[in-house]
Parts: sequence; C-alpha cells; structure tokens
Amino acid sequence: MGAKRRKAQNILLLVSSYIFYGLWDWRFLSLLFLSSIIDYFAGRAIEASQKNNIRKLYLWGSIFWNVGVLIAFKYFNFFIDSFSSLLSLDIPENGYTFWNVIIPVGLSFYTFQTISYTVDVYRKKIKPTRNFVEFFCFVSFFPQLVAGPIEKAGKLLPQFKKERKFNLQTSKEGLRQILWGLFKKILVADKLGIAVTMVFSNPDTYGSLTLAFAAVLFSFQMYCDFSGYTDIAIGTAKLFGFELSKNFDIPYLAKSITEFWKRWHITLTRWFTDYVYIPFVKTSNKITTLVRATGLLLTMFLVGMWHGANWTYIAFGCFNGILLGIERIPFFKRKGTLMKKLQNTPRIIALIYFFCLTSISSILFRSQDIEQALYILKRIFSFTLDTHISSLIGIKLFYLLILIIAELATRNLDFPLQKLELKFPKLARWALYYTLIFFIIRYAEPKEVFIYFQF
Repeated sequence: MGAKRRKAQNILLLVSSYIFYGLWDWRFLSLLFLSSIIDYFAGRAIEASQKNNIRKLYLWGSIFWNVGVLIAFKYFNFFIDSFSSLLSLDIPENGYTFWNVIIPVGLSFYTFQTISYTVDVYRKKIKPTRNFVEFFCFVSFFPQLVAGPIEKAGKLLPQFKKERKFNLQTSKEGLRQILWGLFKKILVADKLGIAVTMVFSNPDTYGSLTLAFAAVLFSFQMYCDFSGYTDIAIGTAKLFGFELSKNFDIPYLAKSITEFWKRWHITLTRWFTDYVYIPFVKTSNKITTLVRATGLLLTMFLVGMWHGANWTYIAFGCFNGILLGIERIPFFKRKGTLMKKLQNTPRIIALIYFFCLTSISSILFRSQDIEQALYILKRIFSFTLDTHISSLIGIKLFYLLILIIAELATRNLDFPLQKLELKFPKLARWALYYTLIFFIIRYAEPKEVFIYFQF
C-alpha cells in the first residue's frame, strides 16, 4: 500500500509540475521532457558501461545536450552579434534573424540540475535511479523549477522515494516562510525597484550620491527579490513534505567578497565550485596561488555568462573573479591573505570595503550595457552634486528597515518567522500574520516578475 501511495503522490506532483510550467508556455514542455529523458538514459548507460571511454562518451553526450540547449536559447544571437561587431560587418538592423525565440523560463536552473546528476553518476557519488517518474519529478519539481535552489540529485531525488505524510508543524513553518518571502518580494524588492528604475533609466539627471545610493538599493532589491522567491519555494516544498537547500545566509553581513559568495546563491556557488573550479584546479600539477586565481576568474566568468547573454553580466562575473583572486593573494606576512585580514578587521571597516565593491558590481549587473555602466561609474567618481537623493527616501525604505532589523535579530534562524511559536503567544502571532498579509495586499505595487526568472 505504501509503494502505491508514494507512486500516486509522485505522479500527481509530476502532472502538477508540468501543468505549472505549461501555463507559462506549453511549447517548452517538450524541451523539459527531452532534457529529462536524455539524462535519465545517460545515467543508466553510464552505470551499465564497463569501459571508461564509453562512460565518458555518455557523460559528454549529456553535457553537450544541456550546454547546447543553453547556447541555442540564451547565447546564440549574442555570439553572432558579437562576432559581427568584432569583424565590423555591415549588417542592417533587423536584416537577419538566425534564431528568434524567447528564453524558456528556468532553463539555466534545470539544465544545471540535470548536468550535476550525470556527473555525479559518472563520479560514482550516486546510483542512477531506475524509476522514470521519480527522475522526471526531480527535474521538474515545480517549487524550485524556475529559479532554484539548484538541487543535487543526492539530496532531492531520494525524497521522491519516500512516502510523504501531512505534517502540521512542517506545514505551518512552510506557510510562515512563504509569508516572509512574499513580504521580501512585494513590500521590499518591488518598492525598491521603483526607485532603482527611476535612477538607472535616466542617470544623467542624478548626481554622485543618488547614483551610489541607487546602486546600494539595487543590491538589496536583488537580494529581497531572489531570496524572497527562495523562501516561497522552500516553504511550498515543505507543504508537500520536501526539504530544499538553504540558498541565502544574510549575505550583506559578509566582510569580504569571498565570504559574500559563500552566503549568496549558495547552491549556484556550490555547483560551480564542484563542477568547474575544483576540476580546473586539479588539472594542475602544482596548485599555486596563480592557479587558484585563474580558476576563480574562469569560474566567475562562467557565473557571469550563466546570468545572461550580455557584456554587463560578463563584466560582473570577471570583476568578482578578479576580486576573489586578489583576496587570496598573500599580501600580508603575518595576517596572510586579504581575505583573512578582513576577517580580523572591525566590522564597520570591512562593511565599507564590501559595500563599495558590491555597489560597483551591482551597477555592472543592473546597467543596460557597458556604456551605461561606465557612464554611471564616471558620474559617481566625478562627485557630481545633486538634490534628488531625498526622492529615494521614504516609505520604500521603511520596509527595508523592518527587514534588516528582523533578519539581524534572528540571524541564527533560517528566516525571521521560523520560531514564533516559542516566543510569542497565539494572539500576538496571528496579529502579526494578518498585519503582514494586509500590508502585502494593500500596498503591493504593479505586478513585477522575479528578476531571476529571466535566467
């Protein structure tokens, strides 16, 4: 009876996940299905093969399919346009169309998830599943399908093999986490987005202080937008009896860029560390500082590319790669690297260092193109006077202030509402819940999509 119940649960989840994805655009269900079936059989073939060359052939077949899909949908026109510009080809605007399609939502997330599956099977870290439905559920699990967290098969796939029963406490915690995610997205990220868009859409109207402040606000907008989605995804998964990976750990408390990337989009950082950085470093006979720095630059270049086909994302990745490399150079004889030195530096000094660099990184990420990013940086460092910064201060920052206080006060928890039952009586808890729900509904801005849906 238990096996039949579990199978029925998985079939219901699979159908629900495909309906969920199909409501966005049903045509791309075929791509999701193809990725699932190719990697399912690739995993089986890798395990069944005795010769290492044959195992590699199946592995690289899976990788080429997934990377090929990414290139075709995300990067093909970018490469063509860049190649044309490099050769100064005189092609009229809209004079050619090689591949004019929209990017499937969540493409970068589920392709990375399936790549990690075949690689881990090849490395013999996991056994390939023989259950067709379970694997398809692993690839298409709707709470984290479109924007992560990027789960490894070793963590998520076994959860489809277990029978899930309704757990009241876990469901309550899931609903609280969803509520906190909605607060971060709707009342913080979307409201900050209005101010950020106002400045970045017309940067020549604003002076140095306003532009710098807008860059800081965008850092918080991106954090609340993406971590808000992650909270919603993790909370939703809890309702179905699943545990997803933590993806953020209050990243803006980091003292260095290195620490930031350990706290920000943790599952993506872990993916690139396990499947790009470590394999690259291990190819060297002697692992030196130069090898590590080169590996970090290559890895962060690919992280930038992962975010999208735009030179701003590549600049964002390379800028962070250079910073990560610099922080690992042993400048100080007694204190070692800059990264270690920063850990022993007073927090206020480390935060100034961190936010200055993160703000530059945010400008590269948010700008429409390299020219705009350089123009904004030039205006900031020209110390141009302005009187517009007051337009960025007000009710938009009120919600941000609540967020910062709440997350600092509960930084040892996964999210601020997690342990309310242990600290507050029932009446106070429900008053808080309904207050948050009222503000979310009453003061929601016009519909804004999640930033990371485009990746």
